[in-house]
Amino acid sequence: MAKLLTRLRRALVLLLALTIVLCPAQWIPRFSDGLEPIQKRGFLQVATRGGPITFYSGGHGPTGFEYELMRRFSASLGVSLSVDTEASIGGVIGKVRHGDADVGAAALALDLDREGIRYSQPILTLQPLVVYRRGLPPVRTLNDLPGLRIGVIADSGNAAALRTQQRNLPGLGWKEAEGLTIADLMEMVERDDLDAAVVYTQQFRLNRLFFPNVERGFPLGKPVSLAWAFSTNQPIDLLNAANDFLEDQRRNGELDGLVGRYFGHDDYLEYVGARLFIHHVGTRLPRFVPYFKEAARETGFDWHLLAALGFQESHWEADAESPTGVRGLMMLTHPTAEEVGIDNRLDPRQSIDGGARYLLQVKQRLADDIPEPDRTWLALAAYNVGLGHLFDAQEIARMRGGDPKRWADVREALPLLQEREWYSRVRHGYARGGEPVIYVRNIRRYYEILKYVNRSQQQFNQLGERALDDESTTPFEIVAPLL
Repeated sequence: MAKLLTRLRRALVLLLALTIVLCPAQWIPRFSDGLEPIQKRGFLQVATRGGPITFYSGGHGPTGFEYELMRRFSASLGVSLSVDTEASIGGVIGKVRHGDADVGAAALALDLDREGIRYSQPILTLQPLVVYRRGLPPVRTLNDLPGLRIGVIADSGNAAALRTQQRNLPGLGWKEAEGLTIADLMEMVERDDLDAAVVYTQQFRLNRLFFPNVERGFPLGKPVSLAWAFSTNQPIDLLNAANDFLEDQRRNGELDGLVGRYFGHDDYLEYVGARLFIHHVGTRLPRFVPYFKEAARETGFDWHLLAALGFQESHWEADAESPTGVRGLMMLTHPTAEEVGIDNRLDPRQSIDGGARYLLQVKQRLADDIPEPDRTWLALAAYNVGLGHLFDAQEIARMRGGDPKRWADVREALPLLQEREWYSRVRHGYARGGEPVIYVRNIRRYYEILKYVNRSQQQFNQLGERALDDESTTPFEIVAPLL
């Protein structure tokens, strides 16, 4: 019997060898050509959705956690990145499934039940989180949800988390929609179109500054894994390359660095300050917008940046004055006002014009080879601490092996101006170097919030006009309680 089995094995091996030799090449499955079409065309096609976790337009071009990671991945393949934004998660999955996109990267929760899709290794852990409108009774447990108007994005891991919990709480119902973003949902909670929503913790942290009336509730169910989606109809080469890339990023610390950059900061005091900022955007800023825009046209700065600078200086108070004698909305010293030709520092139009022209002068005195956006951040630091001390910080950055043209390196050097070991080695001596670091950080935050609010105002006004309880106009589908 053993001899017979041995003969059969040999016969099968011989038959397989003859098949490979005699069959036309196109009949033989190929397992190593999955990257060839991508490399031949020269770009990786990615389907995504708008949002801070995924992809959005920042102050200096496209950005977003998954966009940054995808850009690195495409570079590792030696190709460029092409991004196609879809309105819904279903649209992203459809693009991938039908071969219209190589990869789906849209805050997708790993879902092994989704037909026609393979997933990469987990990239990030996402925790579904219930958020609710400030002023409602606290929403702390699952039993607080029945009876609330709850919204969620269809096909998301958050929607799946609600379905899982509905098994334990049949009275739970909600509304879900395909085309909304996390910002849309949080705006609806803010405006009382919804009582609550389910979002990922990371999404809440990135958006909470814009929606001060949306409160953190409680984690809903177990965490899910963010992953990239690939079609089962494609060769597995691209998926393998993605997994190798992600493993490299994890091993060399680059992935942790990217996670920290996007999700690592959630300081409550900064949150409170941002809420005050958004309040003043609606109450104080409108009076001064024409002046900021006029100064922007004259100097070439973005008016949102000038407005953010003005808020950091005075909270947009035209008659502000400090004990050191700086005055007005842009808090100009008397010598600075004279230098830029301002005779009335308490006149808001003059103050804004003078502050913008002074910032431009500072920026023009920096080395010509400093690129943006570092050049602007360095100029703002000098506006606060003075050019001499900024030059000293650049020198300290150089001494420490850093790049004096990079804000990240100069930012690390500025606080050292408070330490004798360092300020004794530079020209202008001691300075409170920690202050300009906080100063620039705050202005950058206000700048991004102001652009976001300005860009989204029309969209949110339209959202606020939707009659969500009217089934003829609501973007939601109702998921009714099981009872």
